[in-house]
Amino acid sequence: MSIGVAVISIFLIRGTPESKEATTKSEPFDWLGLIAFIVAMVALNVVIGQGSSLGWISPTVLALIATFLLASVIFFRIELSRSNNFVDLTLFKNKTFAGATLSNFLLNGAAGTLIVALALVQQAAGLSSLQSGLLTVGYLVAILGTIRVGEKLLQKMAPRMPMLYGCIITSAGILLTCCTFLLAWQYLTVAFIGFTLFGIGLGFYATPSTDAALANVPRDKGGSASGLYKMASSLGAAFGVAISAAIFSALSTLDSQSTPLAELFLGRTDNVTIRYAAAMGLLFNVALAVIGAIAVVITVPKHDPSTARSTA
Repeated sequence: MSIGVAVISIFLIRGTPESKEATTKSEPFDWLGLIAFIVAMVALNVVIGQGSSLGWISPTVLALIATFLLASVIFFRIELSRSNNFVDLTLFKNKTFAGATLSNFLLNGAAGTLIVALALVQQAAGLSSLQSGLLTVGYLVAILGTIRVGEKLLQKMAPRMPMLYGCIITSAGILLTCCTFLLAWQYLTVAFIGFTLFGIGLGFYATPSTDAALANVPRDKGGSASGLYKMASSLGAAFGVAISAAIFSALSTLDSQSTPLAELFLGRTDNVTIRYAAAMGLLFNVALAVIGAIAVVITVPKHDPSTARSTA
């Protein structure tokens, strides 16, 4: 996943004009806002990743939840009261920018697909890390082959449709990886196709989404907007992986006798619990991609936002 993200970043950064905000005074960096944000995100990530093992109502988890809530309140109060804020929250008043950034967050959250699917084939099918990694070859090749297609689609139509194509294809690809009820060789075939579609969807989505997010913001806020957009990518991937892994780990501890829909799984029965847990973790990623598509439909206009750049 990291290789694919790096490739997308290289293509998106290429040719990007420098954006500077004219200013006559130097203001100190918003260290308090940054610290509050980091504390909130770390606390939330620990709760998501370790809540099952620590106990969801344990004193440690409850303290972390309280820390997250308190740090979040402090963060928003700081950001709304300063002119040199760490995060320019006024950018989210722009509906198109907010929607594109949200869908970007959600689609990057689907990175949990790779973690769960690869863990599944290693634990349930006995594949090595190298063998399981080969399942994602189509993913990388598809990104390289389709990211320029996304650019061409953007040139011929507004960003909305290519973004929708990307979300829908990504959803379909992840849905294929949810077919953990199949025999091992059948699943490996279907998962390879699914990862390839996953890559195609991201390739279609990447450039149009960036255009939709940045075309409507004022030029002097282009740097802040691009930073927020990129931060959404990183946070989405972090939380997507953490939540997907948490679902997989929590459900893997179920008793095999109480595993729902156990009779639907073909082949071996000793790994039904792991296969069910993986299916649930992967379905969570399908939901992220579907919600991302809904966000695009609701917020991204049918016309090209670059033709009407906002100056607000």
